Amino acid sequence: MTLDRDFWEGRWSQVLREHGDKVAKIPPNAWLTEAVGDLRPGRALDAGCGHGSDTLWLAARGWQVTAVDFSTAALAHARSTAETIGADVAGRIDWVEGDLAGWTPRSGRYDLVTCLYVHVAGSVEEMVQRMAAGVAPGGTLFLVGHRPIDPATGAPTPAAGQVQVSVDEAVAALGTGRWEFVVAEDRPRAQAGTGVDAVIHARRLS
Repeated sequence: MTLDRDFWEGRWSQVLREHGDKVAKIPPNAWLTEAVGDLRPGRALDAGCGHGSDTLWLAARGWQVTAVDFSTAALAHARSTAETIGADVAGRIDWVEGDLAGWTPRSGRYDLVTCLYVHVAGSVEEMVQRMAAGVAPGGTLFLVGHRPIDPATGAPTPAAGQVQVSVDEAVAALGTGRWEFVVAEDRPRAQAGTGVDAVIHARRLS
């Protein structure tokens, strides 16, 4: 199985066709809301926005959000959900079709860059560095990756077969001197037996 753009487009199309109502009600990521809930709204990038729950949460809190994903089905669903919520939220979001295998944010543009549960097609360190380049001085980079094996059971997780961000690779990619690591650790997921997430919350110093 090749986890390429066509695979994810097919996966999103099927999930949204069969469970679109449920997807629209999925809450924003708990690690994200805990970490950035107190930040003053500014410009945000949601890289790999998927069905848009995190984008919508940020926009509802006053952020101007650029939401990037390569799935046209996911973007269409997310845009429709935003319009249902209202023009005030929908008007704060710029939906962008882009492949994170090569898509690069404008340097230093964003006060917050988030990238959650993205399957990385190439080098994790290279992708982290590209996303980090979009963070303005004083801004926040927030990354989450689902580990492919549950360390408690040794069983595969839903991320089995994927390459997602790990703590070690993210820290190595960012290096020292320009970043303050608020959080850089593996955290158990809320549902027992579903494994752990790598959570990286870093603040750009310069």
